[in-house]
Amino acid sequence: MNPSLESLSVTVLTALGTKVVRQVVALDELTIEVRAQDLRDVMMALRDNPGLRFEQLIDLCGMDYSDYQEGLWQGKRFAVVYHLLSINKNRRIRVRAFANDDDFPILDSMIPVWPAANWFEREAFDLFGVVFEGHPDLRRLLTDYGFVGHPFRKDFPVSGNVEMRYDPEQQRVIYQPVSIDAREITPRIVRVANYGDAA
Repeated sequence: MNPSLESLSVTVLTALGTKVVRQVVALDELTIEVRAQDLRDVMMALRDNPGLRFEQLIDLCGMDYSDYQEGLWQGKRFAVVYHLLSINKNRRIRVRAFANDDDFPILDSMIPVWPAANWFEREAFDLFGVVFEGHPDLRRLLTDYGFVGHPFRKDFPVSGNVEMRYDPEQQRVIYQPVSIDAREITPRIVRVANYGDAA
């Protein structure tokens, strides 16, 4: 670990103590894992602590770990990963928090800490179904309002559940079950290399 990351790791542990469940260094960046119930307190400390000063939320993304490690993952299914930047200190950090419930994942909204979280949280809600408690306008961002399900979940069918089309007789858009036939992609010709007779 380079000295800058080691210094950041020590500062984070000093500021957050037992709220840090785990630390990992990968690709020259520190990732900390925190419990869902500690998330907002941790984020406020990362933003306000004079030794940290992570004043900017760059991105957040949902994660579905159901097929992670080829299905051998034993932990919680849904997590949200936050990417933070300290302009003041010229440092970056990732924060990961797992939702406590796999059937109905809920985490606190980070809008009170960083207003920029608004549309990022809407995207994670739309695509993964993570509910951000306290979000002022949590609704779909990328899919249609009538869309059923969350397309980035590992158990969502690749072809989807419904398709929409314009019906000229009814003069409106209608939804109907997917009409794509399942198919197996198999090459029609198998070529065998001919290397000639061995000498």
